[in-house]
Amino acid sequence: MSAAERDGARRTGSLPTGSLPTGAVAISGLVVETGERDPRPLVDGVDLAVAPGEALGIVGASGSGKSLTLRAVLGLLPGGTRVSAGSAEAGGRAGMVFQDPQTALDPLTRVGTHLVEALRARDAERRIRAGRGALRAGALALLDRVHLPDPERAFRAYPHELSGGQRQRVVIALALAGDPDALLCDEPTTALDVTVQRRVLAELDELRRERGLTLLFVSHDLAVVAALCERIAVMDRGRVVETGTIEQLQRDPRHPATRALLAAAPRLPRLEPVGEPGSPSDGDAP
Repeated sequence: MSAAERDGARRTGSLPTGSLPTGAVAISGLVVETGERDPRPLVDGVDLAVAPGEALGIVGASGSGKSLTLRAVLGLLPGGTRVSAGSAEAGGRAGMVFQDPQTALDPLTRVGTHLVEALRARDAERRIRAGRGALRAGALALLDRVHLPDPERAFRAYPHELSGGQRQRVVIALALAGDPDALLCDEPTTALDVTVQRRVLAELDELRRERGLTLLFVSHDLAVVAALCERIAVMDRGRVVETGTIEQLQRDPRHPATRALLAAAPRLPRLEPVGEPGSPSDGDAP
């Protein structure tokens, strides 16, 4: 992957990836190490396979290696780390929803410009040259699709002029701009209050079902993952220590890390209905 491709992925949250079936994700023997002279494994031999259209949650405490595992799929590991063994790839296109929309969005760039640039990058890969009006219409359609209450206002706004929930919806729209087959979510609801968190989860669930997206969702909160994902992988100290449905993990948790996560999430939430476009969901003042 070239430096230009990596930079584009950071801006648009989307990249074309490997030769797997469209929407499938395969992580095989993945080892991510620090880049020091005496390397230390941060992800240690992870194996995960996700079928097209499946929702897999990766859950673990801070430092468990869950976010590094996710980022390895797009080749977006932080500086000072590297893949030293194994592989991680997605079939078709993969989009990324980052944890903190304030860092994912350039504060000096209007929301509409972010989206237009992402759409233009997608069209360039397809050797399509869309006019300014078509790009603007596409950006507004994406903002409407993620249920922002006033797409025109959001298009003109700077990120700081939107609420936290609205900014996260913009980040989701950016990921969708690349027409992904798989959506990789790195703790996208951590900074949101409970009510907005549930609405964003419901939005992701609706998008997955509507578009047939594969979903990988990383969180430290088992309740959040259980609300969205059909299957869960528990990570601890860089390894997958247990997998199963939430019912299986609740009924027979075999690893101490799983039991600790269950104890921290006594109530497993249900998703709230997604508001209709133009509704006041997430419409709190910034």
